[in-house]
Amino acid sequence: MKQENKQIDGLFEAFRDCKILILGDVMIDAYLWGKVDRISPEAPVPVVQLVKRESMLGGAANVALNIKAMGGNPLLCAVIGDDARADEFIHLLNHAGIDASGIFRSKSRLTTTKFRIIGNTTQMLRVDEEVEADLDAREEEMLMAGLKKMIEVHRPGAVIMQDYNKGVLSRSVIEQAIQLFNLHGIPVAVDPKKKNFEHYRNVDLFKPNLKELREGLKIEIKSGEVTSLSEAAKRLHIQQSINTVLITLSDEGVFMSQQHGDTFQEISLPAHLRKIADVSGAGDTVISVAALCRAAGAGMKTTAALANLAGGLVCEHVGVVPIDRNRLKSEAFLLNLNEYKE
Repeated sequence: MKQENKQIDGLFEAFRDCKILILGDVMIDAYLWGKVDRISPEAPVPVVQLVKRESMLGGAANVALNIKAMGGNPLLCAVIGDDARADEFIHLLNHAGIDASGIFRSKSRLTTTKFRIIGNTTQMLRVDEEVEADLDAREEEMLMAGLKKMIEVHRPGAVIMQDYNKGVLSRSVIEQAIQLFNLHGIPVAVDPKKKNFEHYRNVDLFKPNLKELREGLKIEIKSGEVTSLSEAAKRLHIQQSINTVLITLSDEGVFMSQQHGDTFQEISLPAHLRKIADVSGAGDTVISVAALCRAAGAGMKTTAALANLAGGLVCEHVGVVPIDRNRLKSEAFLLNLNEYKE
């Protein structure tokens, strides 16, 4: 085996020892799959003839699926409703072999569910059932107590804060949680949304996509302008005390910047050519692989390259699906070796 392939093998094996705590908004991704061959006589809309129903773990729970698929040990912490959907969510976790002890129920919330209607492999409509309000004081106290216990018992190697603007990651929870993680020396990776963008401070890795970056910093940035991306990343480094910024650029790849004192190391990688079927869940995969790489001690270039590759792979499938570890590893062997030299 080539030396560089041994290095990749070693990294993938290191993932198996990684405990990753995922804190954030969990949900169910529900699918109604069907055929479309006519327009409704009642309104100018297609009629979908139902073929099958499917429910999958989504949001922060999909991040947990990705961590598990990569061989890591996911530790999921979240608040859901106390309803029939909550029972279904716990069943899905158990079926996936993911520990549900960090999932807390609340009668004042709904278990977020996204219903997607798919006709002839094309998404026709999405219906969201959810509560977006921040956790109340009782729910917040319950979550933080559970979080502290999980850290004491499991001692995770890294944390992912997965924000979908569904209320679990309120400003108060964000500030308390980051302070707790930093106290224990646990590196924190964040997948942000607009609402709390500026409240994520003093974290190791920050992964906005281009839309989130524009909205969060309130500036206009073109994906192909490396200078603009560099300046935006520096703002995050300086204003929010973020060590590493990973910006996903959809079909244009990724841009990554890491601060070393007063200097900044940057890398820009193009996307790999793919037949894109669905971009749902790609961000979950990118943050999962990036966090695993950081926890396993991988360098900046390796982290950017593997996360970029993984995000593209899951886009070849319709629906939210976790990464295929074996395929990612096989394709990593074929990459230019310079991408893996730090």
